[in-house]
Amino acid sequence: MSSKFFYLLVVSALLFLIDFYVFQAVRLACQNFSAGVQRGIFSFYWLLYVVTAITFILASLTRGTPPTPFKTYLASCLLIFFSFKLVVVVFLLLDDVSRLVRFIAAKITAEPAADSEGIKIPRSEFLSKLGLLAGAIPFTALIYGMVKGAFQYQVKKVVIKAPNLPAGFHGFKMVQISDLHTGSFRNDGPLRRAVSIINNLEADIVCFTGDLVNNVADEVQPYIPVLGQIRGKMGIFSVLGNHDYGDYVSWDTRTAKLENLERLKNSYARMGWRLLMNEHIPLERNGDQIALLGIENWGMRAGFPKYGKMYKAYPGSEKYPFKVLLSHDPSHWDGEVNLKYPDIDLMISGHTHGMQFGVNLPGFKWSPVQYVYKQWSGLYKKGSQHLYVNVGLGFLGYPGRVGFLPEITLFEFQRA
Repeated sequence: MSSKFFYLLVVSALLFLIDFYVFQAVRLACQNFSAGVQRGIFSFYWLLYVVTAITFILASLTRGTPPTPFKTYLASCLLIFFSFKLVVVVFLLLDDVSRLVRFIAAKITAEPAADSEGIKIPRSEFLSKLGLLAGAIPFTALIYGMVKGAFQYQVKKVVIKAPNLPAGFHGFKMVQISDLHTGSFRNDGPLRRAVSIINNLEADIVCFTGDLVNNVADEVQPYIPVLGQIRGKMGIFSVLGNHDYGDYVSWDTRTAKLENLERLKNSYARMGWRLLMNEHIPLERNGDQIALLGIENWGMRAGFPKYGKMYKAYPGSEKYPFKVLLSHDPSHWDGEVNLKYPDIDLMISGHTHGMQFGVNLPGFKWSPVQYVYKQWSGLYKKGSQHLYVNVGLGFLGYPGRVGFLPEITLFEFQRA
């Protein structure tokens, strides 16, 4: 038996056990329905399991191939059903623990049973129904995120105050966008609205912090005319993200992979975006200058490449009183920037997406991604250095957003 076949068998069995466990709550909640209605509900429930198992197996066997919109939405819908089931499982476990405690107590204190069936502790109908109701919360939220949240663009305004900012840059406006993942879009309508919002902000510069595509350069081709309409008074500047290198595709040859990256670089040029590849450039305004640095992807976590070379980008930037760094992965901040380059005043990143799901309220934000990344959304400060993590404009995998909506960040620099 091959390891892949064994893996597929184990995961399919695990999915079945979860479905069978949750089915107990479904069956209890439907006990007062007619036999015909019950058969319909039960048949639909187990049909979902069959579709889920088949989808998982096919996805595993075709891993590394570009996703289609159908596969993306199918996988996302099944993920939504699975999240519903996991919530129900929590309540069923609480019920089973309670039943076990009551069973043990009854065994210890009760008189011996008069019949052969012994002591029975029925499953709680209340907890079963409560679990189903609780599971409906993420189910509804994730469906709403697909229908509405994916393209509900938000402008976040951030003020950066610094005593070393040259007077000529007081009031300087910079727009950041990140993680477009153009391969996830079905048409250019949403991007046209995003471009309109960006241009209405009338920024001095626009910066893009990586992940233009999901896997291959061709994904951006239909959207080059639209994205090429983005305007910044002093230009549009960009860096590469981890998805831009084609690392998640099974290429026939290394040459094919390198040619894909070259096509992507050419796409940046066709859009009029200045791609910064481990380098810095000066920005001049009202007779003063600051430095804009941009590096290739550099991730501190295992499995993410370290293509970025600060030792190439930084030399020569020392003479500028204020420095902005474009670096896709926010783990670069703790991993290298604030350890070796304390005069980088502001680093802007993306990458995390806010996991496209969470709670984002004034004074409180939570997302599962925070257990993976220390800095994952918004503004962070350490000494005189700032890091801003944009949660992205596009989406990957799950074609929606809940809580952490697609973001356009407007920075205003002020001399403190």
